[in-house]
Amino acid sequence: MYRLFLDEDMQYSCGYFRDPKETLEAAQINKKRRIAAKLDLSDGMEVLDIGCGWGGMALYLAQVADVKVTGIALAKEQLRVATERAAQMGLSDRVTFEYLDYREVTKKYDRIVSVGMVEHVGVRYLPAYFGQISKLLTKGGRAMVHSIGRRNEPGSTNAFIQKYIFPGGYSPSISEAFESVQKTPLWVADCEVWRLHYYYTIDHWRRRFLANRDKAVALYDERFARMWEFYLTAVALGFKHDNNMNFQLLLANERDDVPIMRDFIYENEQALIKRGL
Repeated sequence: MYRLFLDEDMQYSCGYFRDPKETLEAAQINKKRRIAAKLDLSDGMEVLDIGCGWGGMALYLAQVADVKVTGIALAKEQLRVATERAAQMGLSDRVTFEYLDYREVTKKYDRIVSVGMVEHVGVRYLPAYFGQISKLLTKGGRAMVHSIGRRNEPGSTNAFIQKYIFPGGYSPSISEAFESVQKTPLWVADCEVWRLHYYYTIDHWRRRFLANRDKAVALYDERFARMWEFYLTAVALGFKHDNNMNFQLLLANERDDVPIMRDFIYENEQALIKRGL
């Protein structure tokens, strides 16, 4: 069903639009490239991908640098697809996927990436989540956390979304995220807020879903198709007119583990663009 509306890489999270007219595929590559630029990878590093989904981010990072990536998730079907993709791309020796809860990880990593995971942690567990990230970083390591958020005060999950789409899901206000980080040794080395990017992303999803609506009905039924159409329409409006946004936190245990100027992000992005990645 997700193939009916996601991009080819199956990125079920916000793309990064350098231009609102870009394609969904281009925006998702932009997103992965920007995250890789922030991680500032070097050959030989070990990377942990918390909530790896269908494996697109982990596989991209292994193409950017000669690193070993471990993706973890609690969705067996996603892990099966991710493992198959790694084999097809010839990356099984450097990218592995495991059915594992992030709280059970004990090994330390040079880099940690987590995209679209915070929303499923639960607000009362956010301090433990960020605390675990702090524990799992090697000396000099850093983490890049990407989440849906809200610009205003803490609230609650919409009842429709809670019941039909993401039971137990909660998108934190940016203040809740910062408050949780403050309870750990972590420094917020960089914070970037993406405002309209998810609106553009979801609008692509909505239009692609509508173009394949008959296939969704065949897979499920008319009731499901109506529900999913309403979901995509409603959340798109939320990111265009309401308080929803995305944020990215670059985290480190020491104040000087990340360059003090943001120039390195742009420089790394440009280098990856020149490499065609």
